[in-house]
Amino acid sequence: MGSWNDFNDAQSNTNLIPKGTLAKVRLTIRPGGFDDASQGWTGGYATRGSTGAVYLNGEFTVTEGPYARRKVFTLIGLYSPKGPDWTNMGRSLVRGMLNSARGISDKDMSAEAQAARRISGFADLDGIEFIARIDIGTDASGDDKNEIRSAVTPDHRDYAQVMGTAPLQFSGNAGPGATPQQNAAAPTSSSNPPAANPGAPGRPSWAQ
Repeated sequence: MGSWNDFNDAQSNTNLIPKGTLAKVRLTIRPGGFDDASQGWTGGYATRGSTGAVYLNGEFTVTEGPYARRKVFTLIGLYSPKGPDWTNMGRSLVRGMLNSARGISDKDMSAEAQAARRISGFADLDGIEFIARIDIGTDASGDDKNEIRSAVTPDHRDYAQVMGTAPLQFSGNAGPGATPQQNAAAPTSSSNPPAANPGAPGRPSWAQ
C-alpha cells in the first residue's frame, strides 16, 4: 500500500466485478412497453430506442458468492436498423442463458434439448437464473462498466460448482417426460441503473 498522500497506486474503479468472473445471476427485464406481435414481442417487455433499435433492458442481479446482490445492466438486442449483428448477438446470449439455466449442453441437439431452447414469450426469460461470464465494456460516457455477453453452460468445467446444484442434463436418451429445471429466484436489491440508450456514444455502430 502506498503512503497516505500518494494515490498513484490506487485502483481507478474498485466497483467493477473483475473481467471473466463466473457468477450465478437472475435476469429482471425492465419493461419498455414496446410490442410488435408480428415479431412475437408482446407483454410490454421490449424497448424501442430513438434510433429504431429494439432490445430487452436487462438487469442481472448476482445471487450468490462474493458479489451477491451486485447488479449488471446489459441490453439484449432484438433488432437494429443497421443490420443483423445486434440481433444475432442477442439471440446467442439468450440461447446460452437457456442452456445454462436448464442444464443443457450447447452441443445437445436432441428433441428435448431443442424444446428447452424455445420460449413462449419474454415472460419466460424474466426471472431466469443462469451462470454468466462477467465482462467489462464502456458506458455512454466512455467509462468502464460491467456487462454480460455470454452464459456458461454445463460444458464448462466450473459450471456445476458455480451453479451449486445439478440441474437436469438433456441428452438423446432423455425420456419424453423430461422437463427443464430452474433454480429458485433469489431476492434482488434496488439501485439506480444507468440510462439505457442504444444510440448513445461509446456503443458499437451496429447497436445504434
